[in-house]
Amino acid sequence: MATSAHVRTIALGLPETEERTTWNQPTFRVQGKIFCWLTEDGAAAGVKVNKAERTELIAADPEKFFHTEHDTRYNVVQIRLDRIDQDELAELVRDAWQATAPARLRSSLEQ
Repeated sequence: MATSAHVRTIALGLPETEERTTWNQPTFRVQGKIFCWLTEDGAAAGVKVNKAERTELIAADPEKFFHTEHDTRYNVVQIRLDRIDQDELAELVRDAWQATAPARLRSSLEQ
């Protein structure tokens, strides 16, 4: 099981990530672009993924992964934190960061 504290630790451990409150929710950004966020109640997190991956994740485990009607037009998926382990969460947050960060930062993470 993961918590909002795990999300925060993972996200802020990535290069040049900053936390800002947007829509009354903590959001995590690299170069000003959101790659991850927490819901207001801290029960779920959202991460950037491509739409095909979102479809696969939700189909594989709809109790863990979901999206709202609002999310449909974006390349994101939401995660119920009480249903995911910390390692899988870390992988999804890192992948979201890599999909958002500029190349020079991505290469710094790979080193």
